[in-house]
Amino acid sequence: MDSDRVFFIATVTAQRHPIFRRETTARLLIETLAHYRDEGKFLLQKFFIMPDHVHALLTPAPEISLERAMQFIKGGFSYRLKSRPPVWQASFTNHRIRDFADYEHHREYIRMNPVRARLAERAEDYPYSSAAGPIRMDPVPQGLKPCSLVEAAIAAL
Repeated sequence: MDSDRVFFIATVTAQRHPIFRRETTARLLIETLAHYRDEGKFLLQKFFIMPDHVHALLTPAPEISLERAMQFIKGGFSYRLKSRPPVWQASFTNHRIRDFADYEHHREYIRMNPVRARLAERAEDYPYSSAAGPIRMDPVPQGLKPCSLVEAAIAAL
């Protein structure tokens, strides 16, 4: 997979309904992520599921656009949930990862978000995130550009 196609994504539930407060719903999304990752639609490096939104670091397969990868995730989850009202807001946000420092910054953001939101005392205690280890994560993409010492110092701020 292409290290130039690593993305930090965010997607929000329709009207920010906290549907992922329910364990069964959050676990269904984790199963959906694992299913499409196992099918080779994308590499999944990190994720967390908050009550009303999701963040992830992922790398779409070479033949799949980021938009299509998000259709698999959002559409696949909605289909499995068998929900009549819309589950998701129509759009999503993304940030293309520029280099290793950018990757590390977003990886740490994902890992610590449940702690910052006071959903857990330690990242590993929050069950709906890659920090808790519910499914296998893909390794850090090879070929991410190293950054200079100046860029690394700025990224650490």
